[in-house]
Amino acid sequence: MAKLTKKQKIAVARYDKNKSYDLNEAINIVKDITFTKFDASFDIDVRLGVDPRKSDQMVRGVVALPHGTGKEVRVLVLCTPDKEAEAKEAGADFVGLDEYITKIEQGWTDVDVIITMPTVMAKVGKLGKVLGPRGLMPNPKSGTVTMEVGNAVKEVKAGKIDFKVDKTGIIHASVGKVSFEPEKLQENIHELLNTLVRLKPASAKGTYVRTIYISSTMSPSVSVDKSSIAGL
Repeated sequence: MAKLTKKQKIAVARYDKNKSYDLNEAINIVKDITFTKFDASFDIDVRLGVDPRKSDQMVRGVVALPHGTGKEVRVLVLCTPDKEAEAKEAGADFVGLDEYITKIEQGWTDVDVIITMPTVMAKVGKLGKVLGPRGLMPNPKSGTVTMEVGNAVKEVKAGKIDFKVDKTGIIHASVGKVSFEPEKLQENIHELLNTLVRLKPASAKGTYVRTIYISSTMSPSVSVDKSSIAGL
């Protein structure tokens, strides 16, 4: 078993890993046990009572976090020439079509989100093998395949994120930065959880939201008491 570092020992001594804390207290604990020199991401893991192997229990969606993620999101818009000005004015970092499709085929994926149009999906679709494994493939359900490319860029830049339950039934998402005030992190987390509740599959039986853990980049995770969150 690997030995704990000095900072890891300090972190685990500051809370009880076997206890669940109310959301506000859990947030403050995570902030207290984060020792990174950079502004770490604040993450959440929600285990749902669904079977992702069944298509009618696949939970996937988008949410606009009230206070954004705190990250500088690099956006590529793959569009026809008539939409390029709209995309650029909305703040897209990269705009074009064929030249970027060629770059991606050659291995370039230095972006966080790709937005495209239904009319060019035939071209973009062949990039699936490159973009799919990296979670970059545009999808209508996440709002990244649309004719309103300008609005889509603005939403992503403002803090809109997409999420998808993994094969073990867990939703992983970044809901801000450690430097965020606790109130802003609470509001972002509430918005995500409320969205998950609205997306509950009709075929899901038993307890829907089973466990909630929050953490930061490289910090231990802290269990959140579900009863401290209204609506769960």
